[in-house]
Amino acid sequence: MLDELIRNLPGLMLVYSAFILAVASPGPSNLQVMATSMERGRAAGSTLALGVTAGSLTWGILAAVGVTGIVVAHPGALYAIKIVGGLYLLFLAWRSARSAMRAEMPPVKAAASGRRTFLRGYLMHITNPKAILSWTAIIALALRPDTPPVVLYAIIGGCMLISLAINQFYAVLFSTASMIAGYRRIRRRAEACLAAFFTFASFKLLTTQL
Repeated sequence: MLDELIRNLPGLMLVYSAFILAVASPGPSNLQVMATSMERGRAAGSTLALGVTAGSLTWGILAAVGVTGIVVAHPGALYAIKIVGGLYLLFLAWRSARSAMRAEMPPVKAAASGRRTFLRGYLMHITNPKAILSWTAIIALALRPDTPPVVLYAIIGGCMLISLAINQFYAVLFSTASMIAGYRRIRRRAEACLAAFFTFASFKLLTTQL
């Protein structure tokens, strides 16, 4: 088993490098983790990050068993997911815009770090068709017909650890006292920027051909 992993190490390193760039680069999911951590605290940001990672794990497993290939091969299914994802981004834009219009920062709700926050992160990632295409490409990048199953497990497990580490890092970093203090000073402008970003992301998702 170890010999097989060593033999496929170059391919694994290529996959991990590509995944790190994808997870760390600015996007709806990690920007929402940052904003949630600053607005509602570390627990809420970490829970949202767990939801994002769970969504990524779902697509990773489906890609591994070939389901994403079936989805990509049927434009109707991918189009439906694209519409749901675009509408969800519009919903996030509306939430950010509503928060930006408030003069005072709303009080932190106890439920903000619970099940609903996890589900919000999960839905954010599971309704992103780019995640389907990314995972399909990632699985194809390192797999060959003779690739042993242990390599597939290493891809999914390693990518999940990367996703968990990066998103949790963002949750911890942006929940520090200095970040929260800075966020409170520019909260309305930050929320307005988030609203604009989510609106733009929704527009691109709904109008760009995948």
